[in-house]
Amino acid sequence: MLSLRLSTEIEERLAKLADSTGRTKSFYAKEAILRYLDEMEDTYIALSRLEQPGKRISMDAVERELGLDD
Repeated sequence: MLSLRLSTEIEERLAKLADSTGRTKSFYAKEAILRYLDEMEDTYIALSRLEQPGKRISMDAVERELGLDD
């Protein structure tokens, strides 16, 4: 369970969207949080890869390994 306070402006926008679409405010709050989490997780993965790069393999080496270098 999560409880949070929204500014009046955000609450009004959320209520208007919910009313106009027939969905609940909770639906949109969950959707927004999930999208933000997805984005932040992707960002964290990208940053960690930049900070700790793994072994890099050239496309030529991959093609040779897979027997695609004809």
